[in-house]
Amino acid sequence: MISLHAPFSWHHLDQWHLGLGGIALLLGATFIYLWGIMKVPLFSHWRTASFFSAIVITFLATQSVLGVYDMTYFSVHMIQHLLLIMVAAPLFALSGPLDLLYEAGSPRIRKMLDGRVVTSLCHPLVAFGAYFVFIPLSHLTGVFNLMLNHEWFHHLEQVGFLVVGYLFFRIAFGIERGKQIHPGLRLVFVMAAVPVDTVTGLALMMNTHVPYPGLLTMAPMGASTQWVLGNFHLGGAIMWIGGDALMLLACIPITVHWVRWETKRTRVIDAELDAMGL
Repeated sequence: MISLHAPFSWHHLDQWHLGLGGIALLLGATFIYLWGIMKVPLFSHWRTASFFSAIVITFLATQSVLGVYDMTYFSVHMIQHLLLIMVAAPLFALSGPLDLLYEAGSPRIRKMLDGRVVTSLCHPLVAFGAYFVFIPLSHLTGVFNLMLNHEWFHHLEQVGFLVVGYLFFRIAFGIERGKQIHPGLRLVFVMAAVPVDTVTGLALMMNTHVPYPGLLTMAPMGASTQWVLGNFHLGGAIMWIGGDALMLLACIPITVHWVRWETKRTRVIDAELDAMGL
């Protein structure tokens, strides 16, 4: 077992940071999803594949070597965050867990999903607001240093990235039941969130000193303050460039869906006009 403060080298790639809490949550989510599939055998195979892909990405982001060094290197920490909120979370959104739970669940579960609390949490404005607040709050305030000092808070933050990302991308993709927005507005919805990652990343890169004392405490052995600051700037660049790139990548299927929706709608309108003899 290597020390959390040991400098990274490529022969550490086979190291794992297995946590019972995280694994239990992943297994619990998997069993619930499998239960739903058994109840609804005709549920989309593509959605099922998306779910298990999300589980694998989440496991690798938190339990692999990334989990070993996520508290030691700020750059690794940012890679982990992007994997959770912009890779795993969109895949969870594409898997349609609430749709599956609604179809497989009892009348009581359906009533809960149709209730005010769940409906409010899944509202587009709530989803956008959560993303708009959570990203800078978790990186530009004392919340980050709190995470460095308390591992339980770090794990809570990881769950937060998945939940916030899921709420955001379920609106962006618009494949689950509930409040929907126009396919064209989904593109605006995603693009409006891009500045959040850009501003946060640039703000991190503009620091002339290490803003969080915990980074110096958790740094690899022998690392200087200047090295820690350089790695902090690298993390900011990852947030800025990587976050924007992944957001733009998500815009591709949203744009394709919008074009198809407009084409189908045009055909319907043309058919109605032809039927009216116009």
